[in-house]
Amino acid sequence: MDQIKAMVMGMVEGLTEFIPVSSTGHLILAKSLLKFQINDTFEVFIQIGAILAILLLYRQRFVGLLDWRRKEGFAGFQGLFLLGLTTAPAFIIGFLLHRFIKEHLFNVTTVALGLGVGGLWILVTERFFSGKQQTTLDRMGWKQALAIGFFQCLALWPGMSRSSSTILGAMLVGVDRKSATEYSFFAAAPVLVAAGLFDLLDNLSNLTAADIPLFATGLVVSFVSAWIAVRVLIRYVSHHTLSAFGWYRIVLMAVIFLLAK
Repeated sequence: MDQIKAMVMGMVEGLTEFIPVSSTGHLILAKSLLKFQINDTFEVFIQIGAILAILLLYRQRFVGLLDWRRKEGFAGFQGLFLLGLTTAPAFIIGFLLHRFIKEHLFNVTTVALGLGVGGLWILVTERFFSGKQQTTLDRMGWKQALAIGFFQCLALWPGMSRSSSTILGAMLVGVDRKSATEYSFFAAAPVLVAAGLFDLLDNLSNLTAADIPLFATGLVVSFVSAWIAVRVLIRYVSHHTLSAFGWYRIVLMAVIFLLAK
């Protein structure tokens, strides 16, 4: 039964990590519904599967970031510099508030609120800012990258969604929707890897050999699910707005509060 629960959790992580609905929020809800008792590191560890999917799908872009001969666009030192600026705010604030967030914000009520607020943010952004973006991924500047980094900090509130905060933040500073979505993939790598390593080291003494099969199952399922979700999402945002995700989040918030009564 625990293996099935690990598979469900891995699927939830993979399907929601890169779409603007909050993977952390959905994992908290799924864990509560499944009554899945496992080390908290599991939820962070299975994010590695989702990150591996991005690394393989966009391997040429990631290899380009290591090409020091590239002087323009999102590649080489320029690309790494932009990612560094985007990562720094969330890394610093997340490190300082890590324990507070874990202790006080990881519950169903805060997740529901985050889902609702994030849903309204999507609808407002698509209503008033959609279609005005001009900048592509290869033309992003350092000011835009830094601004996106501060927007990404909003995702420290479970339910707000890292991908949503990154995408909407990028759109608000003038990046087109498709490029904003792709940039959210790249911005996820350093943040999620750092969070995973930090949590793993923090909880290493609590892990046992019995946890390994469940961790492996969750990681593999997360990888496959994320691969599918990312390919579908990129096709979707090329022709549609994000409004459907906004309405989904608001409806889910209402359902959570109704069931909590």
